[in-house]
Amino acid sequence: MTLLDVQNVTMKFGELVANDRVSFTVEAGSIVGLIGPNGAGKTTLFNCISGLYKPTSGRIVFDGEDITGLKPYRIARKGAVRTFQVVRPLKDMSVFDNVLVGAFLRGSEKREAFDRAAECIRLCSLESLQEKPAGDLPIGGKKRLEMARALATRPKLLMLDEVMAGLTSTEVKASVEVIRRLQQSGITMMIVEHVMEGIMPIADKIVVLDGGVKIAEDAPKNIVHDARVIEAYLGSKYSKRYRALRGDGPLG
Repeated sequence: MTLLDVQNVTMKFGELVANDRVSFTVEAGSIVGLIGPNGAGKTTLFNCISGLYKPTSGRIVFDGEDITGLKPYRIARKGAVRTFQVVRPLKDMSVFDNVLVGAFLRGSEKREAFDRAAECIRLCSLESLQEKPAGDLPIGGKKRLEMARALATRPKLLMLDEVMAGLTSTEVKASVEVIRRLQQSGITMMIVEHVMEGIMPIADKIVVLDGGVKIAEDAPKNIVHDARVIEAYLGSKYSKRYRALRGDGPLG
């Protein structure tokens, strides 16, 4: 079943075309990666889907309903929730209380909200940090806190904006495990990411933007062979490395 249907979305800022007739779908239960070079229009597209921007033209259909141009809080209450690349926790509050804020989005009863926050803390591997002030967390912990806070809203679609950026290889692995755990719990995800070692092994589909235009939409194993994607973003070195890791060819 299609959960999100992006139909010919164009976003202009004056003469600048940030997204140009972008279309793709996200199937329920899947992980879709959104990749491309800096300035490709990835975050702009996230902003259109989540309601921060109203597209210049095109439609965004979520769970069978046209949500184009709705306010962000209305879209969040319908179940499409996003994180931000620059983390902004409520730094003087505890990790647990940060997540509790998300749990109250839909007017939950106090006991239900506390139980939901505790479950999200567990899913995002934050149990040992839950009593700490959020501002004291290392960047990896803050990124997982962003995920937990969004997850606490009970989303149908969780949109993650560069949750692995700036992390160590160990932290990337931890984030990948959290994302896999969330998918197993039934959450559909769309992920903007530059860390290819993080997104490629877990995505069911990759959508590639370049200059605001969609240049590819396919499974990761096919994306790494796409000449347009290699030229625009991946480069031949990464493509060869990925194929070697999969056993598809020599490392070069």
